[in-house]
Amino acid sequence: MSRIILYFVILLLLSSCGQNDKSLENPNAKILFEEIKPIQQQLNPNIQINLSKFVKDNSFINNFTNNNGNINFEPTFEKKKIFKFSKIEQFNSIDTEILFINNNDFIYFDNKGTIFRINENFETLWKVNHYTKKERKLNPILYFNYIDNRLLVIDTLSNIFSINLDNGDLFWKKDSLSPFNSNVAINAGKLISIDFDNVIRCFSAIDGNELWNFKTENTFVKSQKKLSVITKDDIVYSLNSLGDLTALNVDDGSLVWQTPTQSNEIILSAFSLKNSEMILVNETIFFSNNKNELFSIDSRTGILNWKQTLNSSLKPTISEDYIFNISEEGYLFVIDNKTGNIIRITDIFSTFKKREKIKPVGFVIAKNKIYLSTDNGRILIINLTNSEIENVIKFNNEKISRPFVNNANIFLIKNNGIIRSN
Repeated sequence: MSRIILYFVILLLLSSCGQNDKSLENPNAKILFEEIKPIQQQLNPNIQINLSKFVKDNSFINNFTNNNGNINFEPTFEKKKIFKFSKIEQFNSIDTEILFINNNDFIYFDNKGTIFRINENFETLWKVNHYTKKERKLNPILYFNYIDNRLLVIDTLSNIFSINLDNGDLFWKKDSLSPFNSNVAINAGKLISIDFDNVIRCFSAIDGNELWNFKTENTFVKSQKKLSVITKDDIVYSLNSLGDLTALNVDDGSLVWQTPTQSNEIILSAFSLKNSEMILVNETIFFSNNKNELFSIDSRTGILNWKQTLNSSLKPTISEDYIFNISEEGYLFVIDNKTGNIIRITDIFSTFKKREKIKPVGFVIAKNKIYLSTDNGRILIINLTNSEIENVIKFNNEKISRPFVNNANIFLIKNNGIIRSN
């Protein structure tokens, strides 16, 4: 027994010496994943930004790049209409989206998993619920996409099902191994998503059979932030809760490349990492996170083009040569999307007295104006040229979703309804 005690004492002394021996440190070493404080000061606030190229206001339909650009639309917020449904209890902690389809109808759901198809006059064309009584009590969160006349649905209960877009009838419903936690990407008749175990799964849109899956590194504590999947040509790109960016062949799920964006230490705090949605522009993937990082990564090779300091989990937008995003602290960043150089930083929360209690939720750019939603129920209308706030519109005192634009209307989701304004 005394020999064992002596062994542990010697081992402890040796390890202590190793930890305190500064002579072994490399004076030229650099910390690759050093924590950086968020930028909270303006830069070149007087520089004017003028965009000349516009995209149509249906950039929220079948947009495989996920970049909305500078939309050709200018809302007045004069007329408002609300479609009400049962309150979604988890609304403050989730990101959901309205699914627009080609004839200006849209799809959404309520707290019990009831799915609605609503036309442009806010009339309900059909509503269906394909859940059991037990499932309805669990308040599923649904994510949608569609192909032809099939609405494809995944949820946080591990269900995957397809229903007829014309009438809501069920084609098929199946159970996966883990709840889903991402958007639904569609490619070549396949549905691709990520589950809470960081497994990328591909299913047939015709019958729901799983075609392949690819496991990425997992954690015990699950992040509630919705993960991101985009696809182009025969490649699907996914970003998991650890910040690993993976490119797979959509036909068989074989690995093309994988790029980690965080150190190994992130496993201990992965639940706190919040990545934005990815956008894909000119063979480049862009996304940011709440760890003060904005990434530009080559979609063909997975090689990092550049990284910039920006503290945001909001989806960025690219128009012309600029990438736009807004930090959690309320600063608007304008960055050169080719070099990563910051062109301008302006404080758009300067007029708020209790700015530390307000968080940006999401934004769109339309005709050189930014429409930013906040978690206290406001829309800020910001002149993109000079970053001045032109107006603040109050909807309520609670979180509203990021703005969606379709058919010359702007849409906002709240916990018990959808607001439409022209």
